[in-house]
Amino acid sequence: MRRIIVTFLLLSFMLLLVAYPAVAQTYSYVLPKETVDAYWNSDGTLTLDYTYIFTNDPSGPTIEFIDLGLPNNNYSISNITAAINGNPVTDISSSGFQGSGCCGVAIGLGQYSVPPGSSGTFQAHISNITGVLYTDENDSSYASADFAPNYFGGDIHGNTDITVTYHFPPGVKTDEPRWHAAPDGFPDTPVTAMDSEGRIIYEWQNQKANGYTSYLFGASFPKSYVPAGSIESQPPPSTSGASGLGSFISSALLPILCIGGFIAIVISGLSSSQKRKLQYLPPKISIEGHGIKRGLTAVEAAILLEEPLDKIMTMILFSSIKKNAAEVVTRDPLDVKVTDPLPDDIQAYEKDFLEAFKTKDAVQRRTALRDMVINLVKSVAEKMKGFSRQETVAYYKDITKRAWEQVEAAGTPEVKSAKYEEVMEWTMLDKNYGDRTQDVFRNMPVFIPTWWGHYDPTFGRVSTPSSGAPFSTGGSRGVPGADFAASMAAGVQTFSSKAVGNISEFTSSIARTTNPPPPPSTSNYRSSGGSGHSCVCACACACAGCACACAGGGR
Repeated sequence: MRRIIVTFLLLSFMLLLVAYPAVAQTYSYVLPKETVDAYWNSDGTLTLDYTYIFTNDPSGPTIEFIDLGLPNNNYSISNITAAINGNPVTDISSSGFQGSGCCGVAIGLGQYSVPPGSSGTFQAHISNITGVLYTDENDSSYASADFAPNYFGGDIHGNTDITVTYHFPPGVKTDEPRWHAAPDGFPDTPVTAMDSEGRIIYEWQNQKANGYTSYLFGASFPKSYVPAGSIESQPPPSTSGASGLGSFISSALLPILCIGGFIAIVISGLSSSQKRKLQYLPPKISIEGHGIKRGLTAVEAAILLEEPLDKIMTMILFSSIKKNAAEVVTRDPLDVKVTDPLPDDIQAYEKDFLEAFKTKDAVQRRTALRDMVINLVKSVAEKMKGFSRQETVAYYKDITKRAWEQVEAAGTPEVKSAKYEEVMEWTMLDKNYGDRTQDVFRNMPVFIPTWWGHYDPTFGRVSTPSSGAPFSTGGSRGVPGADFAASMAAGVQTFSSKAVGNISEFTSSIARTTNPPPPPSTSNYRSSGGSGHSCVCACACACAGCACACAGGGR
């Protein structure tokens, strides 16, 4: 048992070390200049003004989103404005935030996205953030204001000239504020001046900083300049120790609990990582709009429902065959014959799908199918702009439900089979469509459609099913329901494995483009120290005096 545990821990460490670099973002850019103005207002709220000047690498992808980490969740989207190169952008959502901290918003640049090799000046204004002031631990008559500006993950490189300016509440006198210890690389003593509104300011600048490090700044000022109710109380002190039997149990079990906790974290982390690799929808598709997006095809609805890609590709094959655009000649080796010319009613994704099968090279075909799915996902995301994903998903699930009800309500096997053929693609949106097909046609035959032999060449041959009665394609003879359901389930798996190989790896390769993971947290436990207050800024931002944005985005 000990050997198994040790082996598991070593393998877990190796997996973590191997997997960690794999979550790097695809964006690649430099951030030459960053300015942050933090206004500590007379009502106890915080207002933030960000200005970023960045240049997208010539080889980098178009920058479409900027993630902005915020101190906490005490903000309103209505109090956030943003612009890129002077052009206002309104696609602002907390649900699309991909930063690794607790809180923040995703800002879509839309038509003003920054293409490779281009520069952009991004500005954001966030007002009325509450719950950002705490009682100073060293002087109860002072309020502590600690703040770590947003920072980025991804492939950001080069130095960044960072300037952070604190604007104290109106009325605060020059000799009243107290600065805390500055981050590494910034001057220990900030520049003290007065802004255009007559407010005292502290300013820190480091021309050789970078945009991917969390820098914690802090200062304190008299409580009398803000309402007492705007200042958060200190968190309850942690228990310093235990005594007697409790102390013994704690000390004895601590190593075991640590090991058990580590194993649980590793298992949970690996499970979450594997699950995420199969989630190919981009986050922006989850940004809620209003109303239902009608008119999607069954395949597009399957993308919205994030159905497995092996099922989706089989659905595309079905639709192509039903339109007389393709025929499976052999399954092993996989050979799909494409009709020339293609029918007029072919969908764009069906055309790309069939183009992929014109090549006999397995690698080229897999790459073409990958590009087809990526384009399909992007197309669905584009069609969903302004619509509610939640309402639309419910709408298409209801269509699936009603499709099955129509099949089940049909009286004779012939009518039931005809109705099933009519709504087949919609019934496949049911996650248990294979078992349900078997249940619906239990103890009765399925009259297969005339085109079925173009999907499964083996059904074109006379064979002996489990009932003992011969059957063939053409729709004139019945196939036992159990055999038909098993053929569908096996057909999906066989087709996908022959077309793209390992479906999990195939889906993961797509998700890395359409739904790249957020950058790993680069937050450090940093003590502000210095005069006035000592604070440790953790990723939860739950320390006394902290108002830190623990993680940014950058994508």
